[in-house]
Parts: sequence; structure tokens; C-alpha cells
Amino acid sequence: MKSKELSVDLRDRIVSRHKSGEGYRKVSAALKVPMSTVASIIRKWKKFETTRTLPRAGRPSILSDRGRRALVREVTKNPMVTLSELQRSSVERGEPPRRTTISAAIQQSGLYVRHPCLSKRHMAARLEFAKSHLKDSQTMRNKILLSDETKIELFDVNARCHVWRKPGTAHHQANTIPTVKHGGGNIMLWGCFSAAGNWRLVRIKGKMTAAMYRDILDENLFQSALDLRLGRRFFFQQDNDPKHTAKISKEWLQDNSVNVLEWPSQSPDLSPIEHLWRDLKMAVHRRFPSNLMEIERCCTVEWAKLAKDRCAKLVASYSKRLEAVIAAKGKLTKY
Repeated sequence: MKSKELSVDLRDRIVSRHKSGEGYRKVSAALKVPMSTVASIIRKWKKFETTRTLPRAGRPSILSDRGRRALVREVTKNPMVTLSELQRSSVERGEPPRRTTISAAIQQSGLYVRHPCLSKRHMAARLEFAKSHLKDSQTMRNKILLSDETKIELFDVNARCHVWRKPGTAHHQANTIPTVKHGGGNIMLWGCFSAAGNWRLVRIKGKMTAAMYRDILDENLFQSALDLRLGRRFFFQQDNDPKHTAKISKEWLQDNSVNVLEWPSQSPDLSPIEHLWRDLKMAVHRRFPSNLMEIERCCTVEWAKLAKDRCAKLVASYSKRLEAVIAAKGKLTKY
């Protein structure tokens, strides 16, 4: 535990003896105060010309100066390091492991993590959506079929990545991700899931158009709902990609009496399927595929491995996502 501060009278006596020419060791022995404390008090007196306790800016940081410098060095060396990785390195150094402490220390050094921008219109729509759906029953949420597309890169699987950087350094080499312009490639996938589990992936060949998206829905939507036992009156979730909101897509959904869940723009934190995509990309990345055929095979195998209880937990935690958006007044939250 931190020891009690010395009284002002005792601190004045230490300074008085120092002025009379006594050394640190002699003052320490006479007043029975550790020599390091004597030295600290005299340094403070020389700097501020007082022994009184000066006003503080707030609660003293529990992170040492050495730990703070180590964090800044680590972020400067690797701007794409995650908070979880910084937590582990802090624990290894014996420093506080709290994410808020680490994040605040890095930001105080002038480094900030960048997130997608939200306009006031976006935040208002997100807040309204969260409030209107917060009290939805779990039975209703279990009947939602969540869908999305994702791209899997052959080199450097494109999992979500944030960069710690100073303002105005967005295009510095250390803050960018190298890409393969020729000879790399990727595959595009469409997938869906509900609380009952996930359904098979659909490979999208070439550039997806609204007509291709309509064909995907026509061939897979009702079959997936049937296999996942959602019943005829299920709710379909999709984001606001232009292909999803195109006239041809809307007409197909209306003609087939599909209940579409209205979705606010710029809301990746509200979509649980983002977690499944991240799990899939990490699993595929660990297999080190060497060509597009291997990527597709790895994706199929790893997608089938995703447990049903993982899907159920993501849907069950939906209330917490909505509460976080409400608490943040529509701003982007951690997901």
C-alpha cells in the first residue's frame, strides 16, 4: 500500500537541515525518514520552492512513466497493434491491464484510433432504431435471419484493423496496409445465420450486381429459413448496400412477402454477423491457403465448424448492443 504523506512540519524540518549544510544521509538518520524520501522532498522544494502539497490535475495515474513510454514505443513501432495485444504486454511488464487505462495513456501522447465517420443523420437513425427495438422479445429475435457479404483476401486476410496514429499521418507508410495489386485475388461470399445456427456459404463469382443478389435470394433465402426452422413469418436483415436497396431487389422481396428488418446505415456494431465473419477470416488465415480454390475450401470447412451456441449467444447479446448505442447517443460502439 502507498504510505501516508509526511506532515508539512516534518518536510520543513528536512529542508531546514538541508539548508544548514547537512547531507541526505545525516538528515535521514536524525529524522528517521528514508533517504529516498528526503531526496524527493528536497528536489520538490528546489523545483517549486515549497514543501506543501500542490494541487493535482486529478487522480494520480496508476500507470508508471516507464509503462507509458513502453506503450507509446509499441504503438509507434506497430500502429496496427490491438488493445488486447497491448493488454497482454502490459501484464507481462507488471502494469495495470485495464483497456481504458491503456487507451487513455496512448491518447494523451497524441495518438488516436480512427473509426468510421457518422453524420448526425446516421446517429439519429441509429438511436431511433435502438430505442424502437430494445424491447423486442427474444422469440422475435430468434426469428431474424441475418445476412451479409464479405471478401476474403488470398494474401493478408482482411480482418478488421485499426491504426494508432497522430493527426495528419494517415498516409505514412507505417500506417498503411501493403496490398498485392497483381497475382493476389480474393473471393466474395454471401452468408446468413440465425439463433438456430448458420447456413451454407454462397460463392459470388465476378462483380456482384443487383440482379445477381436477387438470384442469390431466390435460390437461398427460403431454403435457409426452412433448414434453420424459422417458419414462414421470419424477419430478414440486410444492410443498406446499393445492391440490396436496388429496385430489382426490393421488388423481389415485396413480391415474395419477405418481412425486411429496416436497418440504419453505418452500423457494423449492430450486426452480429460481423463477429462470424471475423471468426471465419481468422480461422482461414491460420490455414495459410495458397490459391483461391484453397480459400474457398477453407471457408466452407471453417464456416461449417462455427458452433450453433456461438450463433445463439450473438443473437442473445443483441440487447446489450442496442443499450450501448443508446448510451452512446447513436455513436459507433465497440463490437
